[in-house]
Amino acid sequence: MTRRSCAIYGVGIVCASLLIIGIGLVVTQVFQTLIHNRLKKEITLTEGSRVFETWKNPPPPVFMQYFFFNVTNPDEFLVGAKPIVSQVGPYTYREYRPKENVTFVDNGTRVSAYQPKTFVFLPERSVGDPDYDMITTINIPAVAVMNKVKDSFWKSSMVSIWMNSLHVGMLMTRSVNELLWGFKDPLLSRIHPMNPEIDEYFGLMYKKNGSNDGEFVYHTGEEDFMNYGRVATFRGESELSLWTSEQSNMINGTDGSAFHPLLSKTERLYIFSPDLCRSIFMEFEKDVKVKGLPAYRFTPPRDVLASKEENPANEGFCVSPKECLGTGLLKVSVCRKGAPVVMSFPHFYLGDEKYSNTIEGLDPVREHHQTYLDLNPTTGVPIRASKRAQINILINRISGFPKTKFLNETIFPVMFINETVVIDDVSAAKLHKLLLTVMLVSNSPLVLVGLGAILLPVFIGLIVCEYKQKNSERLVGKFGREGSGCVRITVGLNPTHAHTGRYILLAAD
Repeated sequence: MTRRSCAIYGVGIVCASLLIIGIGLVVTQVFQTLIHNRLKKEITLTEGSRVFETWKNPPPPVFMQYFFFNVTNPDEFLVGAKPIVSQVGPYTYREYRPKENVTFVDNGTRVSAYQPKTFVFLPERSVGDPDYDMITTINIPAVAVMNKVKDSFWKSSMVSIWMNSLHVGMLMTRSVNELLWGFKDPLLSRIHPMNPEIDEYFGLMYKKNGSNDGEFVYHTGEEDFMNYGRVATFRGESELSLWTSEQSNMINGTDGSAFHPLLSKTERLYIFSPDLCRSIFMEFEKDVKVKGLPAYRFTPPRDVLASKEENPANEGFCVSPKECLGTGLLKVSVCRKGAPVVMSFPHFYLGDEKYSNTIEGLDPVREHHQTYLDLNPTTGVPIRASKRAQINILINRISGFPKTKFLNETIFPVMFINETVVIDDVSAAKLHKLLLTVMLVSNSPLVLVGLGAILLPVFIGLIVCEYKQKNSERLVGKFGREGSGCVRITVGLNPTHAHTGRYILLAAD
């Protein structure tokens, strides 16, 4: 065998090996399985894992924005006119939320933690000074007290007298700081000596700066990567006892800060929210990119806060048949000490139009009022998020209180929040490197297939050249043999005609 033949056979063997091995690895997904198994082991809430420290102390800055609805026609509203509101905000705070008292339980398969939240005002990101900017809105303490005593003639009469003597009405004008972090309310102060359980102070975020919601226990994800970050218990309970159905009381999903790796577009993500006193779900909406990182956008669909007629599963969130509200609303009085607090998306986005139509000045817009989560599908890491929720008060005529006689039943917006976070540059760079490694390892079989595909035309070319050369040699040998019966032609130059340069036939066999 010649050296040329050996080279051809060698190239053929290498080409075939690369193609067979590469295609085999692609079909069996060996490398992809290996890297996925590695991710499942690395992304766990365990000491030394890739994500544990960032889970305890999230590096990306979280911003909390507060927007208020200021009543611009208070006198007309109190005598039955349609309320007109103007949105004031944002008042922006930097939110710090490190996890504390992190302790492993249940043989390390779960981890418990508290998450205190601290807020620091950012004037450069705000529209004004919260100490001096005044907001006119519904008098929430008064409405709460009236609803509390409305079934007792004597109590309601006494409260009505107190409200008149203290000049307490259906509306109040307070500074942004007072509305957020608390003020001493005159009506609550009058009630407090007789009922010490009722605090003299009221604020939408009262006692929440520096406090926590209670103990969370999370699954670490070691036993099953799908359970990574999932809430096992909240305040020592594995389910709630607030609602009227077992399904509604279930604690499902994570706390919104962590999600399992290898996300699918078809799955439904659950998040447990203490602010909403329930779990909600989100579904895939579209592919997005954040700082060059690929992400799936998940958003809560209309079904989450749909009426029981639209979504029968939501009937369990009705406090009572009389208090079952329409699409877009969730009454949370069961976890707000009986106060008629109603939660919704800002401007009643995804809700029935009748709620936004009863208030002049509301305009639900998807871009500004939608809640969303942008998650990297490979790692499950949140790279951008916006949690938006609105606090409303249910107001209506209350027997025994003349101040309410002109009021129509209204879901009155007080404030909405926008809690946002975007991955920081350092974390984004680390994630880019990780995703690059995952891509290279997962696609290494394709590299083998590519090399084999490149060698294939080389191999074919060598075979073609070898065939042509052998065919040429065969023809030469055939015409060059003596006695073969073929004519042998000899061409020479006739010396006598050398000057003309013409050739003549000298001999023929």
